[in-house]
Amino acid sequence: MSCSLSSESNHALLHTKTQIGHEIAVDIERSELYCFACDDQVYDPDFDRAVMLEKIVGLGNENLEGIRSSNKRKRLGFEGGLSSDFKNLKRVGGGGGGGGEWDHGRRLSKSCFPVGLRGLNNLGNTCFMNSVLQALLHAPPVRNYFLSGRHDRDSCRKNSSDRFCLSCDIDVIFSAVFSGDRAPYSPAQFLYSWWRLSENLACYEQQDAHEFFMSVLDRIHEKEGKTRNTNKDNGECHCVVHRAFSGLLRSDVTCTTCGYTSTTYDPCVDISLDFNTNIDHISPNKPQKSTDLGVSTLTSCLDLFTRPEKLGSDQKLYCQNCKERHESVKQMSIKRLPLVLCLHVKRFEHSLVRKASRKIDRHLQFPFSLDMTPYVSSSIVRKRFGNRIFAFEGDEAEFSTNFEVFAVITHSGMLESGHYMTYLRLNEQWYKCDDAWITEVDDEVVRASQIYLVFYVQKPNSGHKSGEDGGCHLRSSPSGDTFVSIAGCC
Repeated sequence: MSCSLSSESNHALLHTKTQIGHEIAVDIERSELYCFACDDQVYDPDFDRAVMLEKIVGLGNENLEGIRSSNKRKRLGFEGGLSSDFKNLKRVGGGGGGGGEWDHGRRLSKSCFPVGLRGLNNLGNTCFMNSVLQALLHAPPVRNYFLSGRHDRDSCRKNSSDRFCLSCDIDVIFSAVFSGDRAPYSPAQFLYSWWRLSENLACYEQQDAHEFFMSVLDRIHEKEGKTRNTNKDNGECHCVVHRAFSGLLRSDVTCTTCGYTSTTYDPCVDISLDFNTNIDHISPNKPQKSTDLGVSTLTSCLDLFTRPEKLGSDQKLYCQNCKERHESVKQMSIKRLPLVLCLHVKRFEHSLVRKASRKIDRHLQFPFSLDMTPYVSSSIVRKRFGNRIFAFEGDEAEFSTNFEVFAVITHSGMLESGHYMTYLRLNEQWYKCDDAWITEVDDEVVRASQIYLVFYVQKPNSGHKSGEDGGCHLRSSPSGDTFVSIAGCC
């Protein structure tokens, strides 16, 4: 292959019009393939492996036998199209079969983009990693922690025998992304370290973004938790992961015979939500209204999550009051809200009966501002007792239940082959982060996307207006640290 596509030359573009068999171009800056016949980015496993090996060749002489390769071709589908300069190459006139002229559209200037908005190169089926990294880079508590130098890379290397450290690698990414450089960045060292620390997931194939997100949080917690003191009274970890994402779920199981309720608490860093199967699919362009019937919304998923569930006869639990097993009702609620609320929409499901997996393509509307009051434990318990006003131990009133969205990870395409992208909301403006490509988009584009992970940041109770600094002025963490705003970041 001798043709390339760069910002300085239209050599490849001219060949698509004059030469047969010259539909594939290589983006030199981003190491990606683009097909002019398909008007789309394309993937080839051999090309991806060559790019990956080139990226990590300078990271050490470690053998890569633990990295499982795959000959399965990954064709990633793009429902919304690429937000790239390639996508601005529009046919003028002509029909199918490759006819017509090409019009090269304008490139969007990045000089006015907020600080920290930088594309991440796809290193070979790594859109799952790039989408999660973009969300983490703009999560206020995580961003403030690393940009304020709380993780000292030099000290970490001197005092630790660990050869691979995701905290050090993500600290490097923060420095690079917030340096002001607009050129796409390649997080090769981060990917290489993650491979070494999560060998069961190390391969050239596409990974699940939610699984990757949880894996990264675990690896950072393992590292940061060693250097942060743990509260001896309640065992809470003060690492950056738990200060930002940790919440507490409450589970009430009530005996249907005597009414005795058993309560347990479980920590969480995200909440996984099922679709409400009783709600019909509607047009994604229809605005969300609380009075609409059949509207698939994020709040309906939260309603389902906190709805009382009658356990089946095969799930009878032992009642401490009756001293025998009886049928019971289980209800979930949120005892303590996190600073950053991550909601995972279960779009992928597996049927044990049919022995098959599928993706749920249903559109889900979500609010930019979310009030979690109906889902906290105090509200759920009071509603259970007829909304009676009574003292509730550990009332959540001291913390704000209002949240603002700042990142959305979407999935387009099929179960076997799909593509992840991230939408970031900075300064009240949405930006689409499609690997190396960053573009401004309207609210309607984000609302119409197939959301998979939604990230909300807690708003202060009072004293701050929503605007340029919205989501930056946060309450103190359990360890007493106050997260401060960083100018120009959000």
